[in-house]
Amino acid sequence: MIIGVFCFGKSFAQTSVIKGKVTDETGGGLPGVTVKVKGTTIGTATGVDGTFQLNVAKGARLVFSTLGFNAMEVLIADQKVLDVRLSTDDKQLNEVVVTALGVKREKRSLTYSTQQLSADVIANTKESNLVNTMAGKVAGVQITSSSGTPGASSRIVVRGSTSINSSNQALFVVDGVPINNDETGTTTNGAAGSGVNRAVDIDPSTIESMSILKGAAATALYGSAGARGVVLITTKNGGFNKKAVVSFSSDFSIENPILPEMQRLYAQGTNGTYYNGEDLKIGQSWGPAVAGLMVDGKQVQTYDPYDFYQTGHTTNNTLSLSGGSDKSEYFMSYSYLDQSGTVPTTGFQRHAFFVKQTNKITDKLSATFQLNYTNSEQNRLPEGASNGPQFVVFLQPITWNPYPVLNADGSQRLYRLSRNAPLWTLDHINNRAVVNRFLPITTFDFKPLPWLTITERLGADIYTEQVKYTEDPSAAIGLKGQIQDRNTLYRKFNNDFIVNGEKQFGKFNVNVLLGSNYVSEYAQITQQEGDDIVVDDLNNISAGSTITTSENHSLSRKIGFYGQANIEYNKFLILSLTERFDGSSVLATDKQFYSYGSVAASLITSELLPQSVNNIMNFSKIRLSYATVGNDDAVGAYSLLTPYLQASRNTATGSYLYPYNSQNGFLISDTYGNPALKNERLYEYEGGLELKFLNSRIGFEGSYFNRKSVDGIIAGVGISNATGYASTSVSSASVRNSGVELLLTGTPIKKKDFSWDVTFNFTKIKNKVLAITDGVTQLGRIIVGQPYNIFYGNRYARTADGQLLINDAGLPYAADTQGIVGDANPDWLAGVNNSFRYKNFTFNFFFDMKKGGDIQNDVESAGFYNGTAKVTEDRADRVVAGISQSTGLANTVSVSAQKYYQSLIYESTIQDGTYVKLRQVGLTYTLPNKMLKKTPFSAASFSVTGRNLWIYSPHFTGADPEVNSYGTGNSVQGIYSFSTPTSRSVDFAVKLNF
Repeated sequence: MIIGVFCFGKSFAQTSVIKGKVTDETGGGLPGVTVKVKGTTIGTATGVDGTFQLNVAKGARLVFSTLGFNAMEVLIADQKVLDVRLSTDDKQLNEVVVTALGVKREKRSLTYSTQQLSADVIANTKESNLVNTMAGKVAGVQITSSSGTPGASSRIVVRGSTSINSSNQALFVVDGVPINNDETGTTTNGAAGSGVNRAVDIDPSTIESMSILKGAAATALYGSAGARGVVLITTKNGGFNKKAVVSFSSDFSIENPILPEMQRLYAQGTNGTYYNGEDLKIGQSWGPAVAGLMVDGKQVQTYDPYDFYQTGHTTNNTLSLSGGSDKSEYFMSYSYLDQSGTVPTTGFQRHAFFVKQTNKITDKLSATFQLNYTNSEQNRLPEGASNGPQFVVFLQPITWNPYPVLNADGSQRLYRLSRNAPLWTLDHINNRAVVNRFLPITTFDFKPLPWLTITERLGADIYTEQVKYTEDPSAAIGLKGQIQDRNTLYRKFNNDFIVNGEKQFGKFNVNVLLGSNYVSEYAQITQQEGDDIVVDDLNNISAGSTITTSENHSLSRKIGFYGQANIEYNKFLILSLTERFDGSSVLATDKQFYSYGSVAASLITSELLPQSVNNIMNFSKIRLSYATVGNDDAVGAYSLLTPYLQASRNTATGSYLYPYNSQNGFLISDTYGNPALKNERLYEYEGGLELKFLNSRIGFEGSYFNRKSVDGIIAGVGISNATGYASTSVSSASVRNSGVELLLTGTPIKKKDFSWDVTFNFTKIKNKVLAITDGVTQLGRIIVGQPYNIFYGNRYARTADGQLLINDAGLPYAADTQGIVGDANPDWLAGVNNSFRYKNFTFNFFFDMKKGGDIQNDVESAGFYNGTAKVTEDRADRVVAGISQSTGLANTVSVSAQKYYQSLIYESTIQDGTYVKLRQVGLTYTLPNKMLKKTPFSAASFSVTGRNLWIYSPHFTGADPEVNSYGTGNSVQGIYSFSTPTSRSVDFAVKLNF
């Protein structure tokens, strides 16, 4: 982006050509710096790399100025080349941030809300999954991890969920190119639980900064994919005229699982009777007290079910090389992450290669080529209420010795029926996913005029994933074993052609951007499954007696034309207009093209205030915006068509897919492809206030937004069978979100040897489902008039004033009708980070907070029934507080603890997910330069970081309330169900520069 004043006038006599470069304090080139001969109208501006050329007379003074930096004067004597370094002007608050399409703009001139995270903030989190580096740090953004399995997916939602069928997660963009962040690695049968979100393929050490664009006005230029917010990733550069620097960093962390409490006082059994798990089997721990329990004259031994877990370890080693000459710059990096999970046999490994080089082909033309290649492998076990190990571990009686694993005849040794033994599972079930991913990007920047830049950007996202799920036959759970092979090929090509010009006209600064975008996206999934394994120890589909195959593929294309105009008057009034016109191949011919855009304005009020006020409040800005964006992601390729599907045949032993007697068979789908589907649309109003006090020592940003989605896609809507179909999809849903985002920054202490910086963010969002479709008021957890994703099911019968109704047996019972029993949406989110620097030491700690947001605790529910929940240690008979159904008086009937807990219904599983989490504590020591003079190192630092060291969740009885056991899908949020425990970890790191 070019900013400055371009003036023309008579030159001095006897002038000579002066060439030079203007850089910031880090040595990076500064574009758009005004270079002016003092007292004249002669001047120019620096190019995209900070270089300039100007005819100047000897004895003249050159003035270098740009927003955000202190101006500098240089006396011209006999110099032919000038290297000028400008220092940052904190008073002006002119931070440069990356905006849509990778365009850099001054934060002061933005008309919408955005927040940026620096490379240091990202690196200090010590998270391998890029999404988790943002947890708790960005206002308006909610991050939720799915489980503690290495490489497990995490979900990122900006300003709440607005789409019922489509993904609600933010779009990820790397150096201007959108990339895929789908959740992969899951299988259709057997391996329940979360997969991997593909942003995990991005190595955080290669990132220079991340900008989070939150509102529709900020993301409108990205087309339909940007309707849910955008995470802009800017990768590192080498630096022109910079000598080669070799950097090496090494991290080693120790992880211990965070486990839910369980009762450890009572033995296996029921109604106080002891079961030994050998000849008497039962899955309950309602036996007698362990203390004093004698069998065959010996005290019954106890065992810790949590001995199943191990200490996890993670190593992460990174080597990089960066530098540049006056014509080129380069950055190269390789990292290897190796994570062993707290569940044996689970792990995640990632090799990440990154190279980026920029060459100045001519003074006006530069080219950047970069390639990110990642090879990763994840090994995991089933999670949730499935045949994985967690279910049994969390419910295992303390009197059961899990060794030996096998009986003498080689069969599983079990204390109960219908479940695999956890230790047997380690050797007989596995889900292995291998991914190879390429992200090549080529960018050409042509600058025919000082105020005009033409950009051609070509990018691709290509990956293959090979998933192999193996499950040996298990008589214990009645499964005959299966092997699944699934291969996924994904490729996405993106092209942007952008013309960007900026010019000063008197008091007006005008920036105009015009561009076109083309996207082609292809996916192919082939799967083979062999069921009823008949050959032991043969890890091949052919070992199955029944083999089925399937293939799915899709191709979609989008084309877009967009424009943006930013008009600034006298540095205090900014108007921003955007418009985009998109065409999508997935929509009906008469609905393929649609347009949308935004209008936004900012008033920098500090420019209008007297100096006496500005001495205290040095910056203030009010911004307003309105935007509408389209979203066709929920439609999907071929959604308008009604395909033929493989037919099935019904027999006395079940339903089987064709082929039958080697003859394939297909029938038209009973789901009608609606050709009238159109794109979803989002409307949003946003207002904001930004303030800086005391030379930017104190900062405040506040935003209010109100967004409404309409024409939402609803799949599976029932229609009359008279049509020949059972269901179809319609464009009719509507959801509203409104909320407040606050960001406070402060530097209470700023001295030479000591400083203290603090950052606080706060988010409060309310949402409401306004409509589904005609005649439909509920789809699962989506109910008209209620928040998005409530919990709905069996609830207790109650009196008019809310007291429990008690039956004649002394137990509460379910109401005749189901109802709402919880809401997964938090009341508010907050995060506070403190950073202290004393000489060469830096100490920081970060708290993350959530108020409300209910959780369906399936672990506690099963613990109630099986007598393993911590609360069941109180086994005294009780009188349940409530009103007798028969008498209308207070209940007086006493019941046993076992009867009470085994009678609890769905409502009792819903718990308040409020928490305060000490997410991160870190201490870093940077060696002084004088200590490194006689060493090969130019810089060295050592750090220790703790994560999840303390969690306070007063109403949640599980381990970590920040979990979604079944991944990132819309309908599974807020469910805690036997997923791999998250970890409490300590990381040790060293970083060296050569």
